[in-house]
Amino acid sequence: MFDKFLGKNLMGKMGEMQKQMEEMKQKLENISVIGEAENGKVRVVANGNRMINNIIIDEEYKNTVSADGLQETIAVAANRALEQAERIEKSEMSHAAMGILPGLR
Repeated sequence: MFDKFLGKNLMGKMGEMQKQMEEMKQKLENISVIGEAENGKVRVVANGNRMINNIIIDEEYKNTVSADGLQETIAVAANRALEQAERIEKSEMSHAAMGILPGLR
């Protein structure tokens, strides 16, 4: 009998957690982070779900840098944006988990 109660309670918590995770994904979708390289000449915009939404390249910089240099700069800016997005995602997940499972850190 106790096993049935525990199972229902656990299943309820899992359902609640799944719902909060979906809400968190939606929230992260609306958060933008920007990674920059070469003093802002290349900027990459990503959302909290670690999806790149835009790449902005200064026109003058684009005309003066080599293709390899441009690729490297874009990669640096993208990695910076994705690192920020990951930190935000982890923070949001931690908050969500604490709300469902008190004492979890």
